[in-house]
Amino acid sequence: MTVRVHYAGNPADWPRYRPVLETGLREHGINASFGTGDADRPEDIEYLVYAPSGPVNDLSPFRNLVLVQSLWAGVDGILRDPALNCPLARMVDPSMIQGMTEYIAGHVLRHHLGTDRFAKARPGEWLSGLLPPPASKRRVGILGAGVLGTAAANALVKLGFDVTTWSRTPKSIPHVRCLHGEAGLADTLQASDILVIMLPQTPETDNLLELRTLSMLPVGAAVINPSRGWVIDDDALLEKLNSGHLSGATLDVFRVEPLPARHPFWSHPDILITPHVASETHPESAGKVVVENIRRGVSGEPFLHLVDPERGY
Repeated sequence: MTVRVHYAGNPADWPRYRPVLETGLREHGINASFGTGDADRPEDIEYLVYAPSGPVNDLSPFRNLVLVQSLWAGVDGILRDPALNCPLARMVDPSMIQGMTEYIAGHVLRHHLGTDRFAKARPGEWLSGLLPPPASKRRVGILGAGVLGTAAANALVKLGFDVTTWSRTPKSIPHVRCLHGEAGLADTLQASDILVIMLPQTPETDNLLELRTLSMLPVGAAVINPSRGWVIDDDALLEKLNSGHLSGATLDVFRVEPLPARHPFWSHPDILITPHVASETHPESAGKVVVENIRRGVSGEPFLHLVDPERGY
């Protein structure tokens, strides 16, 4: 029996995915045929390897799928497709986890050390006496304690930071204060000198950080968002920065991407914009995740990293 797999990710990445998928499935004794681009006989395809940047934007022709394997950690777009009628797995790629951890740790350290002040200094301006406190005295809050948020929390603890996470449901991470629920959100915000946002986009997280919630952050707090742009109310963030309540923001994701050239974020002196580069999926490691889930499907075993449609992640 031949398993039909269709790659619907970025076409430029297929040459890197193909050998990983072909070799991996063959090593498991699985005979697979692969398609790319516009699907031939989509009703026969069993496994759809999907990314929003790929050629498939309508699942209705794929009537007999066993699994949609996303190549992205975020799945909010495909969840809105009413034709999705099979399990959906998000991508949990070790290389992506490492990249996101490095991005978060780097920018937490940047805000903690206040390096932007030196970067903005005038020639000859000697800014002595601006020493940061020890990391143990700097409180970092992370909204979202999934795989990526937990990895970041563990890295920051190793650097000595006082870390609190918040999640929708109770979590437990060694050496980290883990809070949840509405009261836990308020407590986390109030205890965050640096706030890292690692939340999915769901109806519950849209505009979660608006004037009221941003006001809960301590005066002088900084915000880092490498997850979803819709979590922050843009106007509220600008108001809090302009008033001096917040000292800065590092933003990697936005409501519209690319961020429009006239957006006020571009010209704000206390906002650092990075163009959705916090982390990416690496075909050499992500392909192995795809192979494992196809192997599980063929063997009748539970899939890894399944998305709960009700929660949206």
